[in-house]
Amino acid sequence: MPTPRSRRGSLTPVFLKMKKFNFRKVLDGLTASSPGSGSGSGSNSSGGSGAMHPGGTAGVLREEIQETLTSEYFHICKTVRHGFPYQPTALAFDPVQKTLAIGTRTGAIRILGRPGVDCYCQHESGAAVLQLQFLINEGALVSASSDDTLHLWNLRQKRPAILHSLKFNRERITYCHLPFQSKWLYVGTERGNTHIVNIESFILSGYVIMWNKAIELSTKTHPGPVVHLSDSPRDEGKLLIGYENGTVVFWDLKSKRAELRVYYDEAIHSIDWHHEGKQFMCSHSDGSLTLWNLKSPSRPFQTTIPHGKSPREGRKSESCKPILKVEYKTCRNSEPFIIFSGGLSYDKACRRPSLTIMHGKAITVLEMDHPIVEFLTLCETPYPNEFQEPYAVVVLLEKDLIVVDLTQSNFPIFENPYPMDIHESPVTCTAYFADCPPDLILVLYSIGVKHKKQGYSNKEWPITGGAWNLGTQTYPEIIITGHADGSIKFWDASAITLQMLYKLKTAKVFEKQKVGEGKQTCEIVEEDPYAIQMIYWCPESRIFCVSGVSAYVIIYKFSRHEITTEIVSLEVRLQYDVEDIITPEPETSPPFPDLSSQLPSRSLSGSTNTVASEGVTKDSIPCLNVKTRPVRMPPGYQAELVIQLVWVDGEPPQQITSLAVSSAYGIVAFGNCNGLAVVDFIQKTVLLSMGTIDLYRSSDLYQRQPRSPRKNKQFIAGLTELNDSPVPLELERCKSPTSGLATRIPEAAAGFCRNEIPAVRHRNQVHHLPDHVNGHYTSPTSQSCSSGKRLSSADVSKVNRWGPGRPPFRKAQSAACMEISLPVTTEESRENSYNRSRSSSISSIDKDSKEAITALYFMESFARKNDSTISPCLFVGTSLGMVLIISLNLPSADEQRFTEPVMVLPSGTFLSLKGAVLTFSCMDRTGALMQPPYEVWKDPNNIDENEKSLRRKLVMNCPSPSQDIGDHQYTIICSEKQAKVFSLPSQTCLYVHNITETSFILQADVVVLCNSACLACFCANGHIMIMSLPSLRPMLDVNYLPLTDMRIARTFCFTNEGQALYLVSPTEIQRLTYSQEMCDNLQDMLGDLFTPIETPEAQNRGFLKGLFGGSGQTFDREELFGEASAGKASRSLAQHIPGPGGIEGMKGAAGGVMGELTRARIALDERGQRLGELEEKTAGMMTSAEAFSKHAHELMLKYKDKKWYQF
Repeated sequence: MPTPRSRRGSLTPVFLKMKKFNFRKVLDGLTASSPGSGSGSGSNSSGGSGAMHPGGTAGVLREEIQETLTSEYFHICKTVRHGFPYQPTALAFDPVQKTLAIGTRTGAIRILGRPGVDCYCQHESGAAVLQLQFLINEGALVSASSDDTLHLWNLRQKRPAILHSLKFNRERITYCHLPFQSKWLYVGTERGNTHIVNIESFILSGYVIMWNKAIELSTKTHPGPVVHLSDSPRDEGKLLIGYENGTVVFWDLKSKRAELRVYYDEAIHSIDWHHEGKQFMCSHSDGSLTLWNLKSPSRPFQTTIPHGKSPREGRKSESCKPILKVEYKTCRNSEPFIIFSGGLSYDKACRRPSLTIMHGKAITVLEMDHPIVEFLTLCETPYPNEFQEPYAVVVLLEKDLIVVDLTQSNFPIFENPYPMDIHESPVTCTAYFADCPPDLILVLYSIGVKHKKQGYSNKEWPITGGAWNLGTQTYPEIIITGHADGSIKFWDASAITLQMLYKLKTAKVFEKQKVGEGKQTCEIVEEDPYAIQMIYWCPESRIFCVSGVSAYVIIYKFSRHEITTEIVSLEVRLQYDVEDIITPEPETSPPFPDLSSQLPSRSLSGSTNTVASEGVTKDSIPCLNVKTRPVRMPPGYQAELVIQLVWVDGEPPQQITSLAVSSAYGIVAFGNCNGLAVVDFIQKTVLLSMGTIDLYRSSDLYQRQPRSPRKNKQFIAGLTELNDSPVPLELERCKSPTSGLATRIPEAAAGFCRNEIPAVRHRNQVHHLPDHVNGHYTSPTSQSCSSGKRLSSADVSKVNRWGPGRPPFRKAQSAACMEISLPVTTEESRENSYNRSRSSSISSIDKDSKEAITALYFMESFARKNDSTISPCLFVGTSLGMVLIISLNLPSADEQRFTEPVMVLPSGTFLSLKGAVLTFSCMDRTGALMQPPYEVWKDPNNIDENEKSLRRKLVMNCPSPSQDIGDHQYTIICSEKQAKVFSLPSQTCLYVHNITETSFILQADVVVLCNSACLACFCANGHIMIMSLPSLRPMLDVNYLPLTDMRIARTFCFTNEGQALYLVSPTEIQRLTYSQEMCDNLQDMLGDLFTPIETPEAQNRGFLKGLFGGSGQTFDREELFGEASAGKASRSLAQHIPGPGGIEGMKGAAGGVMGELTRARIALDERGQRLGELEEKTAGMMTSAEAFSKHAHELMLKYKDKKWYQF
């Protein structure tokens, strides 16, 4: 009976001679058995051996490994989000809790406190956040979103949740205001009406201020939307309502009528009160500020245009840009602060966005790097009727968050402790290292702190809310980000925090390009020629290597000492071509193709000659110029060697697709779609520069003819471009990122592992029309990708030079700006994209015959099948699923390593998989993960070390010697479609797991969790899959994140201890975990957003102020807005939606011991808070009683001895 097919693919273990056979263990994790998967799963993939033998030692090797990981060890959940909130829209601050909230256009809210307190929450609707309002010192937040819904968030838990929602059905929300220590929220709408919401029940009150009652009856026009709401600091029973057209209404809530009205010709953008409640200031669309006095509302008390020119006599003042917001803050011992954004003169169009601070007669303009979204003034008191005493201004920009210190005359900014500058230059690649050497963080910080910017305020960061501790996670973590400007940033990511340690600028090794001198680079990249493409870091040896979009590799060594030296550079020619192959018909194709019978064809697989402006073909010219003069290198990472690919016969070098470094061997290897280069960075020599097909030597499956170097070719006008034209999105989104580089090797290619050369066939072949231009057939893929447009020679030259099927690199191909759409593919597109033979899409102008190098891995392993000892090897993976092993012959003595040559030679061993190879790893016979050998770090510039200490200390990580005859090593190889485990040196394929058939893998890594190795994969369809090693049993398969942006594919990376990350937006990094243990402990690792703090007491108003200062203290909103007096609101006006964030919602959602503990903890916190409040009230009553008793006793003593006539 056939086993039903599973979405996870098929798992095909190859069972050899077993001592015990447990059927239940065999079925553990066996999700499905594909009928067609067995054709290549049990075959030996070596280049020179026959079929795999059923006996041997592989079964013994399998029995010795006891896998400890089970599915209970894995669970996916998001941990924390770092970086600047993408597309911010709103800002709020709690002056008692000292916490800050930022809303975004995507419906996200970030809540920030002291360093370590950083929380992300998201509206399910994804609607933009219009406004945020804290319930000051109550542990709650109100958000108003663009879908006209109000939400109440509970901040008394580490993961905020919505308690209530209120959806307005007939009116659009424009402004909200929540008075301090009030439970009634004022809501202004686009129609000009003002509604009132009870915060506790989130029910609309029947009390409504209609716009037609607020304005005068004689007014014939609508006042516009409500743009401002605030209660009077002097009298809480009076509400100030600002309308867009310039009308301001002072509404008496008790009498339900307008006490006064103010009119102005210009539209109003914002209003702010003087703390005494007698004056208020408005900002207008003409760049003016008006100050109004309640005693004379007929005209403004004062009108100023701060940035306008002084008007001439008899002329009106010059208007300026609108002042979007103004804040009017008073000080006890100095002049008030007037702070506003905008208002600049129109004749200064080039000036940057600015914030203006007016203090007395001094006017300070702070220019910003980005447009201002919102700003808030931080004051000492939460009471609006006291002197505000401002001490800082929080300015939210489109791409930054700054805080200005108002206590110093030069207004410096505070040093931001949050990682808000991740996007300072667009992020192009990332790397994540968990459980790295503990001294690295301190070393990098000590070097990086010397290069920090100066001029910050000497005061502490004012946003100090919440509480945070280290938790149980103690291992160090480092995140590395590469950027479009060539900079590298090292971040301390330990304990779910993020702090920058060190910044490296790779562009400093190159000469600056002058205006008009960057043509040779611009022909490869239009912008950002220094953009980082790949990162390789060895934490133990501190060797660091990067590759950039301009086809260069830089190797860095770490030193604590400053040096001045010349930068050594090498130039490598890596440009190869292949004679095109005619695809024969399946019926007539012999098993061994006769090359003499193939028709000659013109090859246009490369680009046409690119002629320089002088008319000379470029050759042997690098894209960038390395500095030739001595360069001062500060302590930190210092450039050891620069390797550049050069132009060949007028064609630019292709971008690097793979990179690997071995500090133990002193070798760096990198490859692209042309071939492989191996460089000795100790002796500064090129060891190997070879085309991919040359690596096969005489064993190439399709007998492609190498030509090296490329000969000049002449372009024939009138050719129809078939495959280098832009691919339609419907086809491109079905392909893997490397499908443009080369087509996939089919399952039938497994015959190559048995020394058979199968006939080249089309799968699902249809009738093809012959291409009369080049004389042979084109594939369905190339036909479907044809745009049907004839290109000129210049157009073809421009299109072809980017490489096979790849668009030009625009703006450094920033991971923050690339977008693709990848839905589920159809069967036909899957066949065309994934299961074609290596020559199925070859045409005369198709460059798919190029085989890109996609993965490299240095390891002590067995290069050949009959090897009895391990030796240095380089594993090479290609875009056609082939794995080649390069043998490295190093000098035996350490002293000879600096003088004797290193031999690099292809071993002739080949393994194959379906899809482009992504990653390698090795395990010893006990199942322990083998780390590549490395050199222990020593300072290369330390002059105090003696000659003995200069010897290289190597850690080889070799498997333990054994006298048993048999295999000693596992090799794990993962491609875009499947994973295989081979035993070495026999090269027996033990396990095969077809991970996906309908999609492709974007990122795969072998990681360690709970001291056991596993394979982690992220698929283009959004699934995260974990498989145990070496058996490849599926442990986890979760549909986590559908791939909607190429940024995610470029930046997603796994690391040890169950950690992973990706760039969720152009400005934010999202970290997640796939470890069940960390998910359980995450609650303890997160910071507390709310801490019990006593609300500061209001200042003593004095007897006269209390007597004549108004009736605000006796105003009862409950009596006025409650249902008893105001009635019920219309049900059709707003709909109440209970949220899942309350205790009731949590009872239904949480389960188990953790849920019970959480509920008990919250209940205890609330009970403790209520007891604390009761205790405070009791203490206050006792104090009042004692004061009353004291005054009564004094009064009794005063009048005790007086007669009746003395009164």
